[in-house]
Amino acid sequence: MQDVPYSTLGGDAAVRALVDRFYDLMDTAPEAAHIRALHARSLKVSRDKLYKYFSGWLGGPPLYETEYGHPRLRMRHFPFPIGARERDEWLWCMDRALAEQPMPDPLRAMLTEKLHALADHMRNQPG
Repeated sequence: MQDVPYSTLGGDAAVRALVDRFYDLMDTAPEAAHIRALHARSLKVSRDKLYKYFSGWLGGPPLYETEYGHPRLRMRHFPFPIGARERDEWLWCMDRALAEQPMPDPLRAMLTEKLHALADHMRNQPG
């Protein structure tokens, strides 16, 4: 798996590190308190699902699809009220996790752009 974001990022361990840092931030940062409140008390399941999703999304093993089928992200997020505030808090955590993860700058820029568009696409509330 060469020349795909998954391998450029550093493979399985790097994907896990990115997801873990993202959820560590969400779990502790006051800037993410609102989005954190929308999650279960334990973030274990959320961590695992995002790790599996990112693995395939980045060009690695399709772990999420193998276990759960097509991601259908908007449908799966529809039960949760996601507006600009939730999007922005999610991105606050993700932007910091991406900034801390070692990777080539062009990959970081591409991931940032794609994740910002994806987070905006998840909004299901006005504003």
